[in-house]
Amino acid sequence: MALADMRKDYGLAGLLEKDLAKNPFQQFDRWFAEAVAAKITEPNALSLATVGRDGRPSVRTVLLKQCDGRGFVFYTNYESRKGRELADQARASLLFPWVALERQVIAEGAVVKVAREEADAYFHSRPRASQLAAWASPQSTVIAGRAVIEESFRVVENKYEGREVPLPPQWGGYRLVPETVEFWQGRRSRLHDRLRYRREPGADWLVERLAP
Repeated sequence: MALADMRKDYGLAGLLEKDLAKNPFQQFDRWFAEAVAAKITEPNALSLATVGRDGRPSVRTVLLKQCDGRGFVFYTNYESRKGRELADQARASLLFPWVALERQVIAEGAVVKVAREEADAYFHSRPRASQLAAWASPQSTVIAGRAVIEESFRVVENKYEGREVPLPPQWGGYRLVPETVEFWQGRRSRLHDRLRYRREPGADWLVERLAP
């Protein structure tokens, strides 16, 4: 089948203003619970978009590790490409692609680092191998081959054998503090429902419907 001929008419559900929660975090919790119940593979996987100082955008998949009234939290290497870009321009957009439910959630806003104490607590909840990998990988840098990173992992593994792996100074969390959160529900004939929460300084969340 030609790519141009691939299409699906969505119709699992609709999204009306009267059905929305009071704020986007409560609405996100509802949809996330439904994504988990639907057994979507890694429902906390999100696409994170950032922009470098040269104006070039980049996007990658990361995992959501916390969401509350303060925002959406993910963890990474501060010296990775996304870390460098967030240091230059501390703004980002994230998207949850729950295709099986004909839904997506998009949030945009400023990004801040989480407190080191918070990052340390999360880091030590990870599997030990993941902790070691955070030390072993110079994320986003060019390496000569897989053997390089495997050897780096062995060195770190030997170094911390029999003792706790400390939080690397170059590793931690970011919190996207949303200014807008859009909930997209696919509908028939491409007349999708797009309801966006938008917050202005000192004001409550405003709900806007966007044209599909």
